[in-house]
Amino acid sequence: MWTRLSLLDPTVQLFAGTLAVLLTASLVGALLKWRVAGRQPHPVIDNLNSRIKAWWVMVAVLGLAFVFGKPGALLLFAFMSWMALREFIALTPTRSADRLALGLMFGLVLPLQYFLIGIEWYGLYSILIPVYAFLVLPILACLRGDTTRFLERAALVQWGLMVSVYCVSHVPALLTLAIPGYEGRHLALVAYLIVVVQGSDVLQYVWGKLAGRRKIAPELSPSKTVEGFVGGVASATLLGAALYRVTPFTPWQSAGVALTLCLMGFLGGLVMSAIKRDRGVKDWGTLIEGHGGMLDRLDSVVFAAPVFFHVVRFWWTP
Repeated sequence: MWTRLSLLDPTVQLFAGTLAVLLTASLVGALLKWRVAGRQPHPVIDNLNSRIKAWWVMVAVLGLAFVFGKPGALLLFAFMSWMALREFIALTPTRSADRLALGLMFGLVLPLQYFLIGIEWYGLYSILIPVYAFLVLPILACLRGDTTRFLERAALVQWGLMVSVYCVSHVPALLTLAIPGYEGRHLALVAYLIVVVQGSDVLQYVWGKLAGRRKIAPELSPSKTVEGFVGGVASATLLGAALYRVTPFTPWQSAGVALTLCLMGFLGGLVMSAIKRDRGVKDWGTLIEGHGGMLDRLDSVVFAAPVFFHVVRFWWTP
C-alpha cells in the first residue's frame, strides 16, 4: 500500500534535509578533489567521496522503501537482515551438522521474526529469537552427534542471529508503537534513529580526520580517536536535539535520547570490530563501495535500535 506524503510530513522534511546535506557534501567533495588533490588520487578525499556516493544510494533505497510505508520498511530491513546474517555466517566456522540449524535461521526464524512484527505480536517477536531460537538451534545441531568445537559453533550462530536479525528488526518494530498524539508519523522515528546513529559515525570520522590525535581503542579500531569520539558524539547529540520536531520528544529529551543512541552506536561498533579482528578480516563484505559489507553499515545500528525501541516503548507509550 502506498503512503501519501506531503511537504509538511516530518519524514519528508527530514529526508529533504538529508538530501540537502548530501548535496552540500558532494559539492565539497568535488571541490576538494579539484582544488586540493588536483584531480589526482588522494586516499582521504577519495575515501570521503566514495562514502558520499554510497550514502546517495542508501538514502535513495531507504526513501523508496518509506514511500510504501510499513510494508516497504519491513521488506527493506528483512533484506538487510538476510544480507547481514549471510555475511556473519560466511565468517563463522560451521560444519555439516549445522546445516539444518542454518537452514531454519534463514528460511524460518528470519521471516517469522519480521512477520510477527508486521502483525504487531510483541509478546512473541520479543522472545522468538532470544528464547526459542536460542534453545532449538543448538538442540538440532547436537542431535547430529558432532561435538567438534560445539560450544563455539553454537555461540557464533546464536550471536549472528541476535545481531543480524533480532537487533535489526527493532528498527521497523518502531512502527508498531502506540504513541499518543504521534499517530501516522512513526516513519519519522525510524528516520530519526538512522540519521542520528549514522550521523554520529560520519561526524566521528570527520572530527577524527580534523583533530584526531589519541587512539581510543587501537587494538579494535585504529581509526577511532578520543577527539573524533567526543566531537562526533557531541555534534550528533546536537543534531538529535535539533530534530526534536519530528519526534514525540522535547528538545532536551531528544538530546538525551540522541546521546544514548550515539553511545550505544559507538560501543556497538567496537564490539563488531572486535569480532572482525577475531575473524581476521577488515570488513564484513564488499557490498557497498567505501563502506564494506552490510554489517559494516549496521554495526552501530544493531546496538542502538533495541535500546531506542525499549526507551520509547517504556517512556512514551501507555
